[in-house]
Amino acid sequence: MKRTKEERPPKPKRPERTGRQRLAENIRQVRLAQGMSQEALAEAAGFHRTFVSQIERQKNNISIDNIERLARALGVDLAELLRR
Repeated sequence: MKRTKEERPPKPKRPERTGRQRLAENIRQVRLAQGMSQEALAEAAGFHRTFVSQIERQKNNISIDNIERLARALGVDLAELLRR
């Protein structure tokens, strides 16, 4: 027997990406699209390479000021790094 819409359990919602996940994925995507290594990005932004690695792996929180430094080093608007 076919269940009616009311009888079906609701589909689980796809979990929303956290801000940290979004930022990490966007930084990595933009960096790779530009053919830039983590080391080159870190140098351009004035960070240590391991800091950029930690951000991309979501192991470290980052201030808005440092996000802005990364955006400038990547040549993109800060909002681009926070987009969905």
